Amino acid sequence: LLLLLLFRIIMLCNANNIAAAASTAEAPNRRFEYKYSFKGPHLSQADGSIPFWVHSGNAIPSADQVRITPSLRSQKGSVWTKSTVNFDNWEAEVTFRVSGRGRMGADGLAIWFTTAQGLDGPVYGAADNWNGIGIFFDSFDNDGKKNNPAVLVVGNNGKLVYDHPNDGTTQALGTCLRDFRNKPYPVRAKITYYKRTLTVLINNGFTPDKDDYEFCTKVDNMVIPQEGYFGISAATGGLADDHDVLSFLTFRLSEPGQELPPPEAEMPKQDKDKYQEEFENFQQDLDKKKEDYQKEHPDVQGQPIEDMYESVNDREIRQVFEGQNRIHLEIKQLHHQLAVILDEQRRYVSVATDEISKRQGESGGQVGQAPSQEMGAVVATQQEVLRNLNELRNSFYESLKQIGASQHQGNAVGMGTYETVQHFNDIKEHLHVVKKNIEHLITRTGSVPDSSNFVMNCPDPPPMPSCLGTTHFLVFVVIQSVLFFSYIMYKSQQEAAAKKFF
Repeated sequence: LLLLLLFRIIMLCNANNIAAAASTAEAPNRRFEYKYSFKGPHLSQADGSIPFWVHSGNAIPSADQVRITPSLRSQKGSVWTKSTVNFDNWEAEVTFRVSGRGRMGADGLAIWFTTAQGLDGPVYGAADNWNGIGIFFDSFDNDGKKNNPAVLVVGNNGKLVYDHPNDGTTQALGTCLRDFRNKPYPVRAKITYYKRTLTVLINNGFTPDKDDYEFCTKVDNMVIPQEGYFGISAATGGLADDHDVLSFLTFRLSEPGQELPPPEAEMPKQDKDKYQEEFENFQQDLDKKKEDYQKEHPDVQGQPIEDMYESVNDREIRQVFEGQNRIHLEIKQLHHQLAVILDEQRRYVSVATDEISKRQGESGGQVGQAPSQEMGAVVATQQEVLRNLNELRNSFYESLKQIGASQHQGNAVGMGTYETVQHFNDIKEHLHVVKKNIEHLITRTGSVPDSSNFVMNCPDPPPMPSCLGTTHFLVFVVIQSVLFFSYIMYKSQQEAAAKKFF
C-alpha cells in the first residue's frame, strides 16, 4: 500500500511539473489539416467512403462515426489517410468509444503513424513490422498480470515483431493504466509530437468537458519518419467490443513566430492542374446549361432571377389578403341571410297586425279586451325583434365596410401599418356589438308575457315563404354567429402559425 501511495505521489508530481512547464513555455502554433481529419455529422459520403481516407476489413463508416470493428468475434478493421503527412511536428486529437457487454473486452484499438498503410495484420488489425509509431489501447490481459486495460507507446523501425504474449510491455517506450471501456462519455486521446517529444494525454470519459485531459506518458528524444500515414485499427478475439471512432482531428504545429506557408503553396503542381481543369470543365457545363435553359424559356431572358420567385414578404401579404377575402365572403353571406330573415319577419308582423285588426272589428266590447292585450304584447315583441335585427344588419354592413377599407389600404401601402391595425380593432368592436344584440334578443324573447290562457290560431301563412317562429330564428342566428366567430378565431390562429415560418 505504501508503494502504491508513493507511486501515485510521483505521478502527480510529474503531471504538475509537465503542466507547469507547458504553461511557462510558449505554446506552438496550430493549424487544422482537413485532409488528415474526419468527424461527424457528415463523416461518410453517399457511396460509404470517407473523404481523404480509405477503410478496410470490417470497418463500417456512417454519418457520425466509423465502427472499426463490431462486437463480433475475430473481427479486424482499419482506416488510413490516402496521402502522407509531410510536416515535422503535429498533434492528433482522437475521440473514440470502446463498449461491450462483458466485464472484459478484447483486443483493443491502435493509433498509427507509419511509412506504409498497414491495412491488415495481427497487431490490432494492422500489419506487423511497421516503420513508425503505434499508440495501443490494449483491452485484454494476455500475460495475466492484471495490468489491463492499458495505453502503450511502441516504436518500430520495420524489423521488430510485436510481443503479443506479454502485451507489448517488453517493447513499450511509455505506458499508463487507463480504463477506457464502457464510459458514459467518449474517451479522448491527444497525441502531440513536437520537437522530438511525444506526449500522450487522455480524457477518461467521465465528464463531458472536452479539455479535461490527464497526463498518460511522455517519450523524449524520439525519432520518427518525416513522412507517414495516419491510421486507426482495431481487432477482436474470443471476446468482442464495439470500437467506434467519432473523430480524428490533425493539427500541424510550428514554433511561435514561424509563419507557415499557405495550404495552396504546399499543393503539388500536378494536383493544382487537375483541380483547375475540373473547375474549368464544371464552369463550361454550367454555362451550357444556362444557354439551354434560356433557349427553352425565351420569355425569361434578361429577367433577374429574383423576380421569378415569390419573396417572403409577398407571400406573407398574399396569405393575409386571402384570409381577409374569406372573412369578407363569409360576412357578406351572413348579411344576405339576415336580409332574408328580416323580410320574413316583416311579413310575419304584417300578418299578425292584420289578424289583430280583424278580431278587434269582429268582437267589440270587454270580452275581446284580454286577447287584444296579449296580441298587442306579441306584436310589440316582434317589432322589438325587428329593430334589433335591423341593428344587427347595420353592424354586419359596417363590418363589411371596414374589411373592404382595410383591404384597399393594404393594397395601396402594404400591411403592418397603424391604420390597418385600427381597422381590425373596429371590426372586432362591431362583432362585439353583434354579439350583444343577439344576447339582447334572447333576453327580450324570455320576457314575453305568459299567454297560457290565450289560445290563438296561427293565421294562414302566405304561400311563400312559410311562417318562421321566433325560437327557430334565434337558434338560427346564434348558430350562425357561433360559426362566424369560430371561423374568425380559426383563421387568426392559422395566419399566426403561418407567419412563424417567415
